[in-house]
Amino acid sequence: MAKKYGREVDGWLILDKPLGPTSTDMVNKMRWAFNAKKAGHGGTLDPLASGVLPIAFGKATRTIPYIMDATKKYRFTLSLGESRTTDDREGEVLFTSDHRPSDEEIRAVLPALTGDVMQVPPVFSALRVGGQRAYDLARAGKPPELPPRPARIDSIVLVDRPDRDTAVFEVQSGKGVYMRSIARDIALACGTVGHISVLRRTKCGPFDLSHAKRIDEIRLDKSSETVDNADTLPVSLLEVGTALVDIPALAVTDEEGRILVWGQSLDPDSLTYPLPVSSHFGSNVWRAMLGEHVLGLCSVQNGRLRAVRMLENHEFFGGQDVD
Repeated sequence: MAKKYGREVDGWLILDKPLGPTSTDMVNKMRWAFNAKKAGHGGTLDPLASGVLPIAFGKATRTIPYIMDATKKYRFTLSLGESRTTDDREGEVLFTSDHRPSDEEIRAVLPALTGDVMQVPPVFSALRVGGQRAYDLARAGKPPELPPRPARIDSIVLVDRPDRDTAVFEVQSGKGVYMRSIARDIALACGTVGHISVLRRTKCGPFDLSHAKRIDEIRLDKSSETVDNADTLPVSLLEVGTALVDIPALAVTDEEGRILVWGQSLDPDSLTYPLPVSSHFGSNVWRAMLGEHVLGLCSVQNGRLRAVRMLENHEFFGGQDVD
């Protein structure tokens, strides 16, 4: 999480991250541009990856875990014939192969790589091994043997075959899935080797490229205006609750909302409005809504409805305690 300084800014900026900088570089750059106290991102993109990078400011940082856990979509190009140390074009060549699979051969292996699978992460990854990052060990000439990890891959679709050496795929997956590993495994399953040469994230939870701003669309010069006014933001932000739109909404009254915000509980059977169908997060999480305003998230625990993560505090209700 970024260091606190500057002014209170709340909301989401969906950045179309360019090639080159890291996700942390982009958070720091945007935090500076917005002069924001608090900022963070909703899912790392490698320097050689572009696309949807959700950046949270202020209260929106409380919803980052739900973006991290959300479904994501990617489009990548697999270059066939060379495996690389990093499983992308930045690494050194390890092995080569003259075999180039047909479209039919490629499509035939995809079902086995889809669903709930065990995936071996790339050696050049941020996973910790004995207290050290895997990529640090690899760069020191001691690449670790990383065990397979559970991964959920909803779909892998071959969408283009520009030439015999490249194939373009679209993937939908859950949290913590490595596209570099998918590309590597597709090539191996086809009896050859390969690596990712182009990677772009097209969707992250409720955010997609239609929400994304390019760097050149964001005013980065703060010298002309520094007053604490939303109109002076470098670009308009999406509301904090936008990150939670995929979670079923529970309408609450003013009194019920106040009870949840103050950390007290409610009898689910006594609510003014019934609980919606359970959320897709699998833990009965709901978005507490007072009119059109998102108060935060709640769930049933030990038979009582309680706050899970509130976006508002007691000041929202004028500091008035519940009876």
